[in-house]
Amino acid sequence: MMPHAISRLRGFLGTETVPLGHAEKLISAAGGFLGIFLVYLTSVALLGPAGAPWIVTSMGSSAVLLFAVPHGPMSQPWALVGGNLVSAVIGVLAAQFVPNPILAAALAVGLAIGAMHYLRCTHPPGGATALAAVVGGPEIHNLGYLFILAPVTLNVAVILAVAIAVNYPFAWRRYPASLLRRPRHAGAGAAFRHDDIEYALRHLGSYVDVTEKDLMRIYALATRHAQAGGLDPARIRLGHHYSNGQYGERWAIRQVVDESGRGDPERDTVIYKVVSGQGPRTSGSCTRAEFARWAHYEVRRSDRAWRRASEKPGGIVEERHREP
Repeated sequence: MMPHAISRLRGFLGTETVPLGHAEKLISAAGGFLGIFLVYLTSVALLGPAGAPWIVTSMGSSAVLLFAVPHGPMSQPWALVGGNLVSAVIGVLAAQFVPNPILAAALAVGLAIGAMHYLRCTHPPGGATALAAVVGGPEIHNLGYLFILAPVTLNVAVILAVAIAVNYPFAWRRYPASLLRRPRHAGAGAAFRHDDIEYALRHLGSYVDVTEKDLMRIYALATRHAQAGGLDPARIRLGHHYSNGQYGERWAIRQVVDESGRGDPERDTVIYKVVSGQGPRTSGSCTRAEFARWAHYEVRRSDRAWRRASEKPGGIVEERHREP
């Protein structure tokens, strides 16, 4: 009973369940140290000792993301740069035009959150950047709109450069995520279990900003979508036959008899006729994208039976449906 209660408590608290190696933790700590050391020097040079702590606070939050969660969506360069800069702009505007400091602070943070959402650059430290522009004291207020350029833009550039440099030597945690070497796909159709996900996370070597349960849900949804069928619209060709992959009364095979368009699957038209299965000898039309979503795979006729066209050249996989 006690282990179950502890497990439920850990789930409620959101305790990390995937252990990280000591090397990973030390790299994160060293990167955070170097990043904030350089940012603090920059801020003190621009704002003096009194004003620097306000802006360094938001950069400290950015450091946690860039060095502890380098592959998280909120850690990527657009989130870092866009989130901090748009928040700085909103913070300065609030400080300039809203006399009440409490209202100005609340508006700055709230509007910064909304703007980051719409610009797809959500970066939690941006809230602190917006707040610093309002409550940072005379040193920051005297900068006016220069606050956006220096220290915010300058500090963002410094910590971004440090994040790239510190993470680059380690192939498993290169930053930004686009520099990470992706392993080649090992093949489709494997059935993953929960312990498989745990194993992968333990051996990934880097913190992933998603829980094991979320990964399992993502995999389940992706698998369900893959099993639902659907072809690449570019593979739908004139004169070829396609099956919806269903069985019983819902099974059907369509032949593409005409097409028109200029290369846009969402607008190009496909005209088809039903040659077997549900609704025989009927015809219809739809967009190429709609037809591709309906089609599960291409089929060919052989000996009064419809056979699934193999992905391998010349190969045929037998389909279960046979002409009456």
